[in-house]
Amino acid sequence: MRIREIRVYTRDLALSKPYTIAYQHITTVENVFVEVELANGIIGWGAANPDPDVVGESPADVLHNLTGELVQGFTGTDIRSINALLNTVEQTWVHAPGTLAALDIALHDAFGQYLGIPVVQFYGRQHQALPTSVTIGIMGVDETLAEARAYLRQGFRVLKVKTGLDVMEDSERVIRLRETFGREVTIRVDANQGYTAGQLRQFLHQTRYTDLELIEQPLSVGADAELTGFAPDVRQRLAADESLTDGKAALRLAQEPLPFGIFNIKLMKCGGIRAALGLAGIARHAGIQLFWGCNDESRISITAALHAAFACPNTRYLDLDGSLDLAEDLVSGGFTIDEGFMRPVLQPGLGLRPIP
Repeated sequence: MRIREIRVYTRDLALSKPYTIAYQHITTVENVFVEVELANGIIGWGAANPDPDVVGESPADVLHNLTGELVQGFTGTDIRSINALLNTVEQTWVHAPGTLAALDIALHDAFGQYLGIPVVQFYGRQHQALPTSVTIGIMGVDETLAEARAYLRQGFRVLKVKTGLDVMEDSERVIRLRETFGREVTIRVDANQGYTAGQLRQFLHQTRYTDLELIEQPLSVGADAELTGFAPDVRQRLAADESLTDGKAALRLAQEPLPFGIFNIKLMKCGGIRAALGLAGIARHAGIQLFWGCNDESRISITAALHAAFACPNTRYLDLDGSLDLAEDLVSGGFTIDEGFMRPVLQPGLGLRPIP
């Protein structure tokens, strides 16, 4: 079945709840959307929202690449040549993960619909349902507790707390969460490169009785070697995020002594489903667990990440809440959330439905 048309455009999607992380305040997100239409009318959806500070590529770059002659020249190609098409894009733009992710997702969705099976079934489903964390931005203690209560009322039990600006306040927020909610919640922390090694030691000491599940990217990119000075049981709970951008980074981080016991895989960092599965394979052979994350993204790319996550036996953690706080989106479907547990909708492709 041949590709009839590839449509590319951007939408600036408002957040229903703006938030603050260690280095910026976020109110809206720009996503690039791709529609791959086949000759029989099937439409595969793709989307991307890369973080320029992490991968050096902006949504504007993605739009420019995907509307150029190379990708538009894929019209007329058989959808069964999906890997050849992705190879061409990957070899042309070596460091353009958003470009690759948007097209990768759309092609996978179209290909799965053409085959009549979900993408996760094509790769082999390994999980039935997993809980996702929901994110609490950097805010005061009282606001943190109030937001946690709101999430608990919605059925979520895994909280990811953004930190990295003030170790003392970070510690107090985590301690108060544990004191207030006891074992009713699982607490994760994302420092977004906000700590030095000394500050991380201080934070670990102050929160030693809070039973933190994991700490994401505590040190700045390039300081990973400093983590090898921490005890193995500490490093086992550290997750690489900004440090893990591609296969080369994965191979480096998979060398003993492991600085991280967890890889946070984001489709916007690595370049889509196919690239993510490559990173997952490196992690599995190194005994590293998987933590699937996201930016503020459309349900399209969140669903794609969920399908990839559920196809990997070493997936343990989900942080796929990136579409929950959008005030608008272009599609529905894709996945369900029940009491905080995510499940892909098992329909052909990614199981998405355009919103009229």
